[in-house]
Amino acid sequence: MVDMPRWFAFSSLQQWVQGWRWRSLRTFSLLFAVGFGLSILLAACAPTPTDSAASPQASPAQNIEIRIGYQKAATILNVLRTREDLAKALASSGTTVTWTEFPAGPPMLEAMNAGSIDFGYTGEAPPIFAQAAGTPLLYVAYDPWSTKAEAIVVPEDSPIKTVADLKGKKVAFAKGSNTNYLVVAALEKAGLKYSDIEPVHLPPADARAAFESRKVDAWAIWDPYLAVAESAAGARIIADATGLAPNRGYYLASKSFVDNHPEQLKAVLDSVKSVSEWAASNPTDVAKFLAPELGISAEPLENAEKRREYGVLPLTDEVITAQQKVADTFQKIGLIPKKVNVKEIVWTGNS
Repeated sequence: MVDMPRWFAFSSLQQWVQGWRWRSLRTFSLLFAVGFGLSILLAACAPTPTDSAASPQASPAQNIEIRIGYQKAATILNVLRTREDLAKALASSGTTVTWTEFPAGPPMLEAMNAGSIDFGYTGEAPPIFAQAAGTPLLYVAYDPWSTKAEAIVVPEDSPIKTVADLKGKKVAFAKGSNTNYLVVAALEKAGLKYSDIEPVHLPPADARAAFESRKVDAWAIWDPYLAVAESAAGARIIADATGLAPNRGYYLASKSFVDNHPEQLKAVLDSVKSVSEWAASNPTDVAKFLAPELGISAEPLENAEKRREYGVLPLTDEVITAQQKVADTFQKIGLIPKKVNVKEIVWTGNS
C-alpha cells in the first residue's frame, strides 16, 4: 500500500527541482546571450592593427614619402635636393623625401606614369606627350625661364647660316623636349616642314658628343648646355626661342599625390619658391654649385644664369593658351596621336 503523504511530498519536491532547473537554465541562457552580444559589440568598437593600417586617418603621425624626380641641370630642384631644405621642413610631420635623377623630362614623366615619382620639373613639351599617353599628372606651377635660354646651334665654321639651310640636314635634340617644339616652330617660320630635316633624338650628353664629332649638322639645346656649347664647343646660334617658343618650365605632380597629399604639395612648392628667390639673386653661387654637378666650368654656367628668369607661378589663361598651341602643333604634325586639352590637367589649388 502506497504511503500517500510521503509520495505527495516526494512528488512535489521532484516537481520543484525540475522547475528550478528549468528556470536556472533559462536564466543562464539569457545571461550567456547578453554576455556574448556585449563581447561582440566591444570587439567591433575596439581598434585593431589591421584597421589602423588600413585607415590613413588612424594616426596623425603617419609616414609619408614624397618621391621627386630631378635633372642635374634643372637648377632649382637640384639645389633643393642638395641643401636639404625640404627634408628639414617636413621632418617634424613624419614626411620623408627621396630623389631620383633623370637625364631629361620625358623619362621623368614616364616614371610618373609608372607611379615611381610624385613631383618633377620639365620644359613645355614633355607634359604634352605625357598627357597624350594618358599619364595622370597635373600642372601645379610654372617657371618663366627665358626665350634666350634655348637655341639651335651649328659649329662655328658651318656653312649653315639660317634655319632655312637646315633642309636635308641632321638636327639633334631630345625627343619630346622643349627644344623639340623649338625645332618645329623654327622650321615652320622658315617655310620648311618637319619632314624636311632628319631628326636625331639624343639626350644632351650624347647630342654634345655627336655635335662635336660632326655626326650631326645642328643641335637644339637648352641652358646650361647651350652656354657650354657656345664657350667650349664653338657653337654658333642660328635661332633662339625669341618669337618662336615661350620656353617655360613646368612643375608637375601626379594626380594621386595632389589629391591625397595637398599639404605636402604646398610644402614642396613653398620650398621651391624659396630656393628660386635665392637663385634669382645669386647667379654666381648657383654657377659654383652646378659646376661640380655637371663637370663643367662655372663661367658659362653663370652666363646661363644671368639670362634666365625664375618663378613658381600659377598658370594663367595666357600661359595655358600658349601651352595649348604647343600641343596643337605636335598633334598637327603627328608627334602625338590625338588632340589634348591642356586646361583639363591644370591644378587650380595655388591660384
